Amino acid sequence: MDSLTHLFYGAAIAAAIAPARHRRAALLAGAALNTLPDLDVFPLALCDDPIVRMTWHRSATHSWLVLPLLAWAIWAVFNSDFFRRRGGRVAQAPRRWWWAIFACLMAHPLIDAFTVYGTQLLWPLPLRPAMWSSLFIVDPLFTLPWLVACVLAWRARDGLRAQRALVAGIALGVAYVGWSLAAKSVVDRAAARALAALGLGEAPRFSVPTPFNTLLWRVVAMTPDGYVEGERSLFDRGAMRFRAHRSDVRALQAARALPPVRRLAWFNHGFQKAERRDGRLLLSDLRMGSEPVYAFRFVVARHQHGRWVALQPPQQLRMQWQSPRGPDALWRRIRAAPAAPAAQAAQAAAGSAGGTPATSASK
Repeated sequence: MDSLTHLFYGAAIAAAIAPARHRRAALLAGAALNTLPDLDVFPLALCDDPIVRMTWHRSATHSWLVLPLLAWAIWAVFNSDFFRRRGGRVAQAPRRWWWAIFACLMAHPLIDAFTVYGTQLLWPLPLRPAMWSSLFIVDPLFTLPWLVACVLAWRARDGLRAQRALVAGIALGVAYVGWSLAAKSVVDRAAARALAALGLGEAPRFSVPTPFNTLLWRVVAMTPDGYVEGERSLFDRGAMRFRAHRSDVRALQAARALPPVRRLAWFNHGFQKAERRDGRLLLSDLRMGSEPVYAFRFVVARHQHGRWVALQPPQQLRMQWQSPRGPDALWRRIRAAPAAPAAQAAQAAAGSAGGTPATSASK
């Protein structure tokens, strides 16, 4: 999640667990603790390999096998004789503060795993990153209950209203995560039916909410020559439609053993687009962005003497911030599905008559 959400998310959790008389201190401590795992970006910034920077973020500092040790170390320091003699808050209520510190640190990677980026919850085990992808990385409706709870708790201090606000904020935040999973399930069922109609029932696929909401979703499924991409609003009716896009799968297959290609495929679960440009291999992460705008694009190899040779280091292309549509267009798409163009309808009819299906599931 975004840094602002982590501040209020951690603050609310710590303040709900710590003693009421320490509430304001717990709000500040929780905000700091929940930010701590993301500080791995600073040492990673010293590396000149952008794939290392991307794929090692959310690893050691987000691991449920590492964070309990960090929680114990922080707790032990603030529960030491040095702080005891100075009336430290942790030393005054060591048990409550242990659980506040532990819960704050463990909650950070948990909520990150609900985004599509990928979180290595069990690092250093060589498991692919968790990407449950039911929340967009910035979602104001998810942030709001945590923010309001923290503001009310800060103002009420050690009063009962503060505790009620924190419990209510946490409950609403958790309920929103539950809602996002339910919405994702609805979209996944619609996508499964449409992809089965296209002969892609077993194709690897993922779904992810579009920016700042959980009402409009994007679904991508891999095909033998590329991938298909479609959108589904919770207000849509009828079959889901997909557009087909090509990827240079031959070049990707030929370069699959190169370390940067192998590392990216592991990290993004194989959801990547390959392009050959001026004798170089460009890989785009299909999970973040939409055709043709993607947030993470890397030049990983060059074609030399009939084979692909890895670039050392790989090059990351400038992030494409421009959006293909504004907020008004996004809201209109949430409320109503666009009509299928005549050409797309003809392609769908050809697919249902035995032609090549890959562009539409409007049947």
